[in-house]
Amino acid sequence: MSPTRFPIQRRRTVPVRIGPVTVGGQSPIVIQSMTNTDTADIASTVQQVAELARAGSELVRITVNHESAARAVPAIREALDAQGCSVPLVGDFHFNGHRLLTDYPECAEALAKYRINPGNVGRGEKKDSQFATMVEIACRYDRPVRIGVNWGSLDPDLIVRMMDENARSPEPRDADQVMREAMVESAISSAERAEQVGLPRDRIILSCKMSGVQDLIAVYRMLADRGDYALHLGLTEAGMGSKGIVASTAALSVLLQEGIGDTIRISLTPAPGEARTREVVVAQEILQTMGMRSFAPMVTACPGCGRTTSDTFQHLAQDIQAYLREQMPDWRTRFPGVETMQVAVMGCVVNGPGESKHANIGISLPGNDERPSAPVYVDGEKVATLKGDGIAEQFKRMVDEYIETHYRAQ
Repeated sequence: MSPTRFPIQRRRTVPVRIGPVTVGGQSPIVIQSMTNTDTADIASTVQQVAELARAGSELVRITVNHESAARAVPAIREALDAQGCSVPLVGDFHFNGHRLLTDYPECAEALAKYRINPGNVGRGEKKDSQFATMVEIACRYDRPVRIGVNWGSLDPDLIVRMMDENARSPEPRDADQVMREAMVESAISSAERAEQVGLPRDRIILSCKMSGVQDLIAVYRMLADRGDYALHLGLTEAGMGSKGIVASTAALSVLLQEGIGDTIRISLTPAPGEARTREVVVAQEILQTMGMRSFAPMVTACPGCGRTTSDTFQHLAQDIQAYLREQMPDWRTRFPGVETMQVAVMGCVVNGPGESKHANIGISLPGNDERPSAPVYVDGEKVATLKGDGIAEQFKRMVDEYIETHYRAQ
């Protein structure tokens, strides 16, 4: 799919610079992720950050929740730099961020961005002073801040006040509606407070994380109407497996189609032993299938039917897709534009030849009761017919040859 075929008019926001990455304005939507290691475990955290960056995460957030984590941050940054991994690190602070940033200036300087949750920076007078402390440190080191409101940790004083005001209203609104408005109010008022302290608007990103699809869509529409701050999208606590993927895709696709959102994260709960990088792949595939960015060659494959009782095409599609993504860290530098390539792996002759002709390179396997030969099409023209047990390896070699001849840097 061409990114310009159905152009999406993105809402114009104030661009925010985070190291080499720009979020907002008309910059490409940025993908970020988060580690689940103990940040104090420097080796494990460095390894996971590097894995996420290689997978395509353009910002990586790490937990900074205690002194040992804060002390580890400069060493993590140094180790990543030594590996040639320059991905910006975002510090995730809750409850004690004001103290950690104050007591560990090397941590404050090593991080490229801070995440502040206005719902848990303190209560009463401490809330304002501790929030101001974090903002002042961000100003001192010229670091952007994401003011991240989460419905699971919404400022209790704010929600009580707004619920009381609603109860006294002659026409009280639904409690869910008040909750959504409180989310937006928390984000906007915190951003205004940060500006009063001295943080420029081009150093502020806002988010309002909800775990319900319709809630998230409603809140971000309200948030987008309230200002031009850059916005971070994500369905919080999305869940595991297909549920998490489907829910995140449903929510974010609606908002992205409306031009809302400047950076995204897919908050998947990984299955035991599953790579953390899956959330990066899902984020990339959402943006790429919507025609908004390209990250890796996409494989078109049919679902199979009674004509495709053999699983040959399924294995081939899986192998080719995995192979393309595995090669991308190397291909990205050697073959500019390869991420836009379209590959088709089809299971029979009904739609196979047509889909293969639409792809840059495609193969149409014979199906169940058809002649055991597989035509290959390159840029719409039939160039070969593959036969025998080695079809998969033959086709893979043809993909390599196509990439070598069509995308090699001049």
